[in-house]
Amino acid sequence: MRIMRVELVKEFTFEAAHRLPRLPKTHKCRRLHGHSFRVEVHVEGECDPDLGWLIDYADIAKACAPVHRALDHYYLNEIPGLENPTSENLARWIWQRLKPKLPILNAIVVHETCNARAVYRGE
Repeated sequence: MRIMRVELVKEFTFEAAHRLPRLPKTHKCRRLHGHSFRVEVHVEGECDPDLGWLIDYADIAKACAPVHRALDHYYLNEIPGLENPTSENLARWIWQRLKPKLPILNAIVVHETCNARAVYRGE
């Protein structure tokens, strides 16, 4: 039997405020504002031939729970490592916290609006 390789995606959302302090004073994103962020956690690997899956979605959710708690309803600029909380920096920050728990992590996608997102695939 041939091994099946798959990519799974689990999402979580959070509400948070931020500002981008390194932008010009006239830029709208330098002012304090908030987003309903949506994060996609992508994992990739070979399915267990007996179970027929790569990983339990519940295990992905469990790994994400501390990250969600750290971000939801907070001012992102006050979180260590997120002093300049662009979507790009936020994706890397999430990656750094999830990769040790999810070695099969393949990508983090941070949606800050319905039509704008950043994709981070590790260092």
